[in-house]
Parts: sequence; structure tokens; C-alpha cells
Amino acid sequence: MAGGAASAERSQLEPISVSSPRVRDGGPLPSDYSCKGSAGNPPLRWSRVPDGTKSVAIVVDNNARYGGEVNWVVFDIDPRTNELAEGSVPVGAVEGGTTAGKVGYSPPCNTQENYRFTVYALDAKVGLDKGASLDKTLKSIAGKTIAWGRLTAAHIE
Repeated sequence: MAGGAASAERSQLEPISVSSPRVRDGGPLPSDYSCKGSAGNPPLRWSRVPDGTKSVAIVVDNNARYGGEVNWVVFDIDPRTNELAEGSVPVGAVEGGTTAGKVGYSPPCNTQENYRFTVYALDAKVGLDKGASLDKTLKSIAGKTIAWGRLTAAHIE
């Protein structure tokens, strides 16, 4: 399938619904999940993952005006999984490297930035090792995405 056809097909998909019992879309990120806290990642829930999904990935980043930062990448999540507990990684999932080169959730620190929690439905596993480079991981996720959804925290509380 040509890239343009794939893009047109993907844009017609229903978005994945992403929510959290601790973070309201457009609301602040509780400081527990920032570098001021110790809770790790916030809990997330998602639904409306399309049929044919072979794995799920989550990317946490900010959309800073002067270059974004990726705070967490977790991939190869079982497609039957529909939630992520606070401070945890689903069984069998793999964490890639962040912008800082660390593996795992790197709590955000910039209180004025928006932080995005994006859930991707993929048509195949990413298939990379733990700590894989951010560039490689994001390219693999982008090439396999069939649907996505996002929860955005407007700033850190």
C-alpha cells in the first residue's frame, strides 16, 4: 500500500479513547507524576482499539515550543490490555530509551509544558530490545500505527 493511501486510510479510523482516573484531559498533571513526586507514571485506560491490532505502544512527551522531549516509551503491550496501573509496566511490555537516554518513565519537570500520553494501536510488534534508541523505536511505532488516541495534561500541578 502506498504511503498516501495508508495515511488516508489511517485518518479515517476512529481514535482510541484514552483516560486516567488521576489526570483529566486538558487538566494539570498531578505533581506525584512529575520529578517532584515519586509515583512514577500515572494510571491510564484506553478503549476502542481496532480489530487487527497486534500490539499497543505508549509514548509520553511534551510538545515544547523549542524541541520536544520524550519522557517514556513502552511498547509490545498485549493488544488485549486496556489499562496501565500507576508506576508500572504491563507484563511482557518493553521500555525503550527516552530523550535523556534513560530506560523507563522519566518524570517531567517543566511545570509550564503540556504533556501528552499517546496510546498507539499497531499492526505488528515493535520487536526491539529494552533500551532501544528513541529514534529507532519511534520510527518503528510510526510505521506500524493503525490508530491512536491521546490524553494531554496542560501543565504540572
